[in-house]
Amino acid sequence: MIRVILFLIILGTTIYAWSYPLDGYDRTLIHRLQPAWEKHFGGNGKPSLPGGALLDSSSIEPSGNGVSELPENDPLLAAKLKQLLGNDADLYSVAIIDLSAPDKPHYIAHRDNHIANVGSVGKLLVMYALFDQLARLYPDNIPAREKILRDTIITANDWVLSDHHTVQIYDPAVGHMVRRQMRVGDSGNLWEYMDWMLSASNNSAATIVLQQVILMEKFGHDYPLATAESEAFLNKASAKELGELWLAAMYRPLVKAGFDSNRIRQGSPFTRTAKKRIQGTSSVGTVRDLAMLFNLIEAKRLVDEWSSTEAKRLLYSTQRRIRYASHPALNDAAVFFKSGSYFKCKPEPDFVCRQYMGNELNRLASTILIESPAGSPRLRYIVTVMSNVLRVNSAVAHQTLALRIHRLIESLHAIEAIDAPQSSESSKIESLAE
Repeated sequence: MIRVILFLIILGTTIYAWSYPLDGYDRTLIHRLQPAWEKHFGGNGKPSLPGGALLDSSSIEPSGNGVSELPENDPLLAAKLKQLLGNDADLYSVAIIDLSAPDKPHYIAHRDNHIANVGSVGKLLVMYALFDQLARLYPDNIPAREKILRDTIITANDWVLSDHHTVQIYDPAVGHMVRRQMRVGDSGNLWEYMDWMLSASNNSAATIVLQQVILMEKFGHDYPLATAESEAFLNKASAKELGELWLAAMYRPLVKAGFDSNRIRQGSPFTRTAKKRIQGTSSVGTVRDLAMLFNLIEAKRLVDEWSSTEAKRLLYSTQRRIRYASHPALNDAAVFFKSGSYFKCKPEPDFVCRQYMGNELNRLASTILIESPAGSPRLRYIVTVMSNVLRVNSAVAHQTLALRIHRLIESLHAIEAIDAPQSSESSKIESLAE
């Protein structure tokens, strides 16, 4: 008798958490920003966004207050953090860098050296590699870097196959923005692909950005090539050559910044077709390293100050907030966020497989910078959380943890907690899952 085992694997989820300051269209030509700005600011003047999402581009800049080296993990605060995690503490990894008092930063961690696949959070490393390439090509020419992002129009090839995530894309056939999966032949500028990769966590877009990093690594100042030239190279090159180009481009900024590539790396693309074209390696991360990656942004050292500023804008949550970032206690805060999930289910009596609730694997990872209140923050802290708690809604669990950690940081700086609106467990789940 043949025993058939059914399982479900989902890498990332179709959840929309759009980022980037809404006034950024004229500079970036990211098409979705223009109707979003008109919706929230061009009508009756009553934007339907949390207060922390209303900053303009000029207000989104790194403070320069990141740490050069992590302080020692504070044992008393680490014990409090473990207590907040409850009975499932051994299934969590958490790293917190509190920058609220720049002269006295805190580091609070639990299992911060645990290595795991961090899913879509690895797209931060694709962004890092791209900014490193731009800086190598144009070290003293910021307008040239912005011209590459704005004027390089990329037409999607079969590397985008396949991805269940959708994007907001201008469809000339209907004359307006639509939300759908990316298709072969879709086009956008490089800034737009970066936005799709980070805001919509689109795997197809991330793979195309990775592809452009490979082309920059190969052709240098001859980038961007005509579409026919780039396609000819990509079709002729071996999987080994493409993999070597990608890994060289991805490792370079990490090693330069002092990271250990055995602890943090994005080893391969995000789509099935591209994985066949590129000979890569595994993808891993730790909460400690991911928190330090965000710290580089805030310290103006993610490559350089311009790259750090643009990274922060690309990660600024301006519409729907999800998972850790969705707790009402953070409504007045500016939130800079990337998250990824990976869950797997197997047959089990009386168990129904749902999003974020795997019974064989249930990983959720988020890394986030909180500035509260937005615009004039008294609190500024970085949190990275990874968990693998089976059969629970990990999105709701992370949302609850966000409140507990926020209260912990408030207590360190003698800030009185403000009661946040409460919602029932069922309504929280409804707001977080498709």
